Amino acid sequence: MPQAPAQRDYYIDRLRSAMTVLVILHHTAITYGGSGGWFWREIGTSAAPSSLLFTLFCATNQAYFMGFFFLLAGLFTPASLERKGYGRFILDRFLRLGLPLLAFILILGPLTAAIVTAAQGEGFWPTIVFLWQHKRIINGPLWFAQALLIFSLCYCAWRVVFGMPLPDSKRTPKPVPAQYWWILSALGTAACALAIRQFVPVGENIFGLQLGYFAGYVFLFAVGIGAWRYDWLRQLTWKQARPWIITLIIAWPSMLISIVVARIASGGAGKANFSGGFSWTAVLYALWEPCVAWGLICLWLLAFRQRMNGPSVFWNWLNRRAYAVYIIHPPVLVGISLLLHPWIAPPLEKFFVVGLLAIAACWLISDPIVRTPGIRSIV
Repeated sequence: MPQAPAQRDYYIDRLRSAMTVLVILHHTAITYGGSGGWFWREIGTSAAPSSLLFTLFCATNQAYFMGFFFLLAGLFTPASLERKGYGRFILDRFLRLGLPLLAFILILGPLTAAIVTAAQGEGFWPTIVFLWQHKRIINGPLWFAQALLIFSLCYCAWRVVFGMPLPDSKRTPKPVPAQYWWILSALGTAACALAIRQFVPVGENIFGLQLGYFAGYVFLFAVGIGAWRYDWLRQLTWKQARPWIITLIIAWPSMLISIVVARIASGGAGKANFSGGFSWTAVLYALWEPCVAWGLICLWLLAFRQRMNGPSVFWNWLNRRAYAVYIIHPPVLVGISLLLHPWIAPPLEKFFVVGLLAIAACWLISDPIVRTPGIRSIV
């Protein structure tokens, strides 16, 4: 069996905590005018400058941060499978992913929806009863656990059919792929995303999953597996990342420009379609995502590896609670935003205040959760 690295890289766990913070801020931005779906929206998407800013923030996050989560998950998948074997690995995935997903569907999802309806004067318990009686499934952000469970099972099947036997597995360092592979992967991911969106546009769920984004998710999960097998992350350099950081700088403003141009072209009616079809906006969006994602993922990886890779008690505390924070943040964020709903302030100000309060509250609430016997082995 292959030997695990002598020391787990600190920066990988810290990246997961940083991405969890971004998830909370992403949903806070939707609350105050950004585009996207969320339990409670105080301000709808509009042509207001704050709404445009939040929409660009959300689009930027969506382009890479969940795909980044899948890359980091893929990074640890082969070693876990080879260490535990198929049976124990699959059981662990069902415990660590399936149980939180089930808890959200049965408890946290209905709870969050009921908090909103109660604040709107429509009652708390009637919403809970309605959702349970009509078997309405709300997976919320735990769609990630659902998708990762599917990916993990597919990886096991692939290893059984095509992969090397687990006892013979080993890490074989190979150079980071050449730039033309990066270009082909960006074009291929964009083409696959555009093809999927002809049938399942962005914003449309199939079994609780937005398949319109899954071309990038599947690819980045596979990249994570390859990165572990061939030790790519340790070999990645600023020189290799530079073309994609430049691409990011050039491509990123094009989304804001395209939103403005599309709204002007549609007479302000908001009819521009970025989510599917073969309109110029849909094609641009599909190409824009990997151009932004490859650069941002490289930036995060290299910056954290260079600056955030030393021991830290505080970071260890944050990292240990990040998964629990991800699971519980919807009712916490919605509750805080509703409590501050009467406060009259600019959307940007409310975004920062509510976002920071939600981040602090989620980590504090998660502390006793990860200390609870039974639960701590899951989260």
